[in-house]
Amino acid sequence: MKNILIIGAGRSASACINYCLNHAAENGGFVTVADANPEQAQKRINNHPNGRSAWLDVNKSNDRKDLISRHDIVVSLLPAHLHLLVATDCIKYQKHLVTASYVSKEMYRLGDEARNASLIFMGEMGLDPGIDHMSAMKLLDNIRDKGGNITAFRSYAGGLIAPESDDNPWHYKFTWNPRNVVLAGQGTAQYMENGKYKYIPYSRLFKEHHSVDVPGMGPYDAYANRDSLLYREIYGVEGIPNILRATLRFPGFCDAWNALVQIGLTDGSYPIHDADKITYHEWMNAYLPAGNGSVKERMADFLGEKIDSDVMNKLEWLGLFRKKRINMKQATPALILEHLLLDKWKLSPKDKDMIIMQHEIEYELDNQKKKVVSSMVMKGKDENDTAMSRLVGLPMGIFVKLIIDGKITTTGVNIPVMKEVYDPVLEELEKYGVVFKEYETEMS
Repeated sequence: MKNILIIGAGRSASACINYCLNHAAENGGFVTVADANPEQAQKRINNHPNGRSAWLDVNKSNDRKDLISRHDIVVSLLPAHLHLLVATDCIKYQKHLVTASYVSKEMYRLGDEARNASLIFMGEMGLDPGIDHMSAMKLLDNIRDKGGNITAFRSYAGGLIAPESDDNPWHYKFTWNPRNVVLAGQGTAQYMENGKYKYIPYSRLFKEHHSVDVPGMGPYDAYANRDSLLYREIYGVEGIPNILRATLRFPGFCDAWNALVQIGLTDGSYPIHDADKITYHEWMNAYLPAGNGSVKERMADFLGEKIDSDVMNKLEWLGLFRKKRINMKQATPALILEHLLLDKWKLSPKDKDMIIMQHEIEYELDNQKKKVVSSMVMKGKDENDTAMSRLVGLPMGIFVKLIIDGKITTTGVNIPVMKEVYDPVLEELEKYGVVFKEYETEMS
């Protein structure tokens, strides 16, 4: 069982591919990287003797089935909605499957079939979700093992730009799928606070952020993820009065992003007519009521901002008030914004990205209230060797090796919250600099 098929050669694929190739070289295995762009796949293989590239349009059933049938383990780095196609074939041809995406209800429905065939289907095996689950469960299990009663769980993560590469007023650059960044948070955030359910609709999400201090790094803005309540059962904290999962951004980002939401620029549900003919200046004017003053002045008034505020400076830096033609036919607001940000938030060749992950757990033990803060910070090397790529790809690669070595016994459709998974994966990740530093204090 040493033939690995990796489907997808995009942004986050390189670390997983390199890890699997190195392991194959040591153990006589073979890695195939398949992608709709064969040149990109070949680039990822980089002439490694234990690897080859292959063209694959995943929607072409016969080609997909042929590739899957000839391998032992499949790693899908496709967009989440395409995993089910791959999973169905893995069931048919008795192949193990690993992905980094959230596990859908449809995927969970394959659990019995996978278990009956003694197949390992592991989802959410990346960074977030992935390392967040594993590091959180290790902390929670350690506290429970010593008799602690957990009263609060808060988890934060952010894909950011490293301070030394921070050269724009938004303090942000793209290190993962730009479309997901633009559409992030849509829906209603749900969490628990002091035993009460809390709901924040998208229209208020980026306004109602809060500050989180990361030891050694300083304060960051945090906005709530869509559904923290899902993790009560998964983490074994069903009765907990406080649970929150949230995303980190540099201070000031959320206020400015809230302005984009309030204007309507993150909406992907309708096209902007004549978007190929109008300017950004005209586009902004189209969202404003009639009035006196320039478009920028009226926009500041609409948003309740001063003309020279930090928020307005960020919007102007994006070019939203420039008399430059958009040049996109029938594009939605979200697509126009994404196109604009792709240029403004692009990583330069020597830029370093940065991942921050932090868990905060409050618990009671021997009539004392305690708080544990566990933080991890990792920086990338450059625009290609990013921390994001490493932390999405390495957990999958390590888990594939564990399957090959026969060290995983849990079958069916799962996420990495069991000790037999998180202990060895986190232990090996430490060799790659993924180290969580823990700070424990007593609470009054």
